[in-house]
Amino acid sequence: MNALDRVHKTIDHEEPDRIPSFEASIDNIKICQYYGENYDMESTASMQKLLYNLCFGNARLMNRIIKRMEKSKYFTNMMVRGASKLYRKIGLDICATPLALFPTTYTREGIVDEYGRRMDYKLNPSDGMTMLYYMGGAFDTFEEYQEYPSLDPDLELRERLFRAGKQLEKEYDYEIFMIPAIMGMMEATWEGFGLQNFSKLLAHPSQAKRVFDDRGKFAVEMVKRILEWGEETALLIYDDYGYKKGLFMRPRNYREYVIPWLKRICDTAHKGGVKVLLHSCGDNYKLLDDIINAGVDALHPIEPTTANPEYDIFKLNEKYGERLCFVGNVSPQDLSDKEPDYIRAYTKKLIKKVAPGGGFILSSGHSINPAVKLENFLAMRETLAKYGNYPITME
Repeated sequence: MNALDRVHKTIDHEEPDRIPSFEASIDNIKICQYYGENYDMESTASMQKLLYNLCFGNARLMNRIIKRMEKSKYFTNMMVRGASKLYRKIGLDICATPLALFPTTYTREGIVDEYGRRMDYKLNPSDGMTMLYYMGGAFDTFEEYQEYPSLDPDLELRERLFRAGKQLEKEYDYEIFMIPAIMGMMEATWEGFGLQNFSKLLAHPSQAKRVFDDRGKFAVEMVKRILEWGEETALLIYDDYGYKKGLFMRPRNYREYVIPWLKRICDTAHKGGVKVLLHSCGDNYKLLDDIINAGVDALHPIEPTTANPEYDIFKLNEKYGERLCFVGNVSPQDLSDKEPDYIRAYTKKLIKKVAPGGGFILSSGHSINPAVKLENFLAMRETLAKYGNYPITME
């Protein structure tokens, strides 16, 4: 069975040949080196720094050069091939093809993306690897937001990246599913303003609705394009709704500004026969019924370290297991701090309790960060290989 069929069957709550697996990102040099691959962010940051220096600090000239480079096949392949090679070697079934969050401006320190998020390249203190860190929003006011370039679903790079991902699927004989990934409404909105200015925005409902509607309309248009380009399996939405202690805003605000658009996204995808996987971190317990009723088919990562004891994958599986596919949830904190035997035991518990009957995709409880121990990551993977074949047995 190939990865596309395996994922589709799993989300449909049927048992494939084995449990699929996924990671939102792998930002860990030790893991990259173990599998003989480079960490792409290092080369991207180095290239940008080199260009800045070659342009003698002329950021405008550097931006013109990079914008020309974006039109090249090399640039397109660079954005999708590196991660896919690593994921394939690991044995993961799903790798995201990003179709949003593109830079509008390249700076000396990093980028400003199309949602107004300022991101800087910084060295991780634990191992010296380069990562992009969120540094705040580009918008202090609603008026500044209005002056910013509108999101364009027909940006040529989006279709080129999608098709590059599909070409890789064929090249790899469908051993890996290159899932097209877009942004949702909440995360992109607050990060474009920063939490303080976002809070001020919420005090003006008409302005807040305008921003959320802009994001929602763009997301729906992106789903339409993805279907037109030929996607038949699933799509991924990145949209964090909460943090470890709860939601970013009141549930009623989600129900007014976010959930209606989420439903339109899901309805549009489902009309084309495509499933919807939502990545949303934090404690989303108060919104789970809304998320499911909107039509989300699979939810990642069911973050295991929230403060809410009810936001527990095993309890949620008992309550929602027939309506929702769970994607998760081995804690990145445990992958960093615990011993391999603990990781094996928890992974085995996930497989035993959540996987029977389908509806479960193994993943970390967020992503693989620089602090994750290689031996723990391998313990998770080895446990899946040993116990993850259907029918599920613990022998």
